[in-house]
Amino acid sequence: MSVRSVAFVGIGNMGAPMAANLARAGFAVTAVDADAGRAAAWAGAHGGASATALSDVVAGCDAVVTMLPTGFEVREVLADPAVLAAAPPGLIAIDMSSADPVGTRTLGADLSAHGVTLVDAPVSGGVPRAADGSLAIMVGGAADVVERARPLLAAMGDRIFEVGALGNGHAMKSLNNFVAGTAFVACCEALVVGERFGLDPTVMFEIMNVSTGRCFNTDLVMRQHVVSGEFASGFALGLLAKDVGIADGLAHEMGASTPLADLVTLLLADARDRLGHAVDHTRAYEVWSAR
Repeated sequence: MSVRSVAFVGIGNMGAPMAANLARAGFAVTAVDADAGRAAAWAGAHGGASATALSDVVAGCDAVVTMLPTGFEVREVLADPAVLAAAPPGLIAIDMSSADPVGTRTLGADLSAHGVTLVDAPVSGGVPRAADGSLAIMVGGAADVVERARPLLAAMGDRIFEVGALGNGHAMKSLNNFVAGTAFVACCEALVVGERFGLDPTVMFEIMNVSTGRCFNTDLVMRQHVVSGEFASGFALGLLAKDVGIADGLAHEMGASTPLADLVTLLLADARDRLGHAVDHTRAYEVWSAR
């Protein structure tokens, strides 16, 4: 059975352009958001429908996509008794948020008891790639269900990686963001030291980008958002701290010794506590440079 009718839950910085790409690809999309005005504005701009509660629209859906801050909100939405009572047979729930992989497996078992199949499909690429449909998507779940969801995923990303069982997508996303977050901390610390010694910050990252230090942060973050003072990457500090914390928690669940993950988790959490959850993650540099 093909997927055509989709409820997209979470019309935020990432969710809004992702849902728009689904609408452009011909899916019938209903935007669902706790902010009724936001959902209605999205529907007006993209020719879809809107709702404030998934339970009001889920009966007419082939799939539900969630793009929410944490796994806690995902569970609140998908395991709502009213949603489960109204869910049609064969409904696919696709969680594209960043969430705890252990919790994802527990949620999947709970939903399965009500005939809903969960797939985890977190993304990487940020707002620009959400807008142009070029996200990298890491998918965990039953192969036949993932295949049913593939056309929907392909409307939002051009690199779809099947990484195994349910929960593996969220595990991969958290580990990717641990590596990216650690590199960001390293770049900021290098910038602090270089500036104090008298190096030109712009030249520093020009050199790193043609040298062995090159990474996503040197290429697309540091000059554009930190050195420039723009601090507008579109990714919240609280979300980066959460994702790295998920990876660190998973490491402990697996009995792995990861002192670097422990340290980066503490550094990001401290910056978040000082600056606030919602500030752009690049502003963490301001905390570290002031020490």
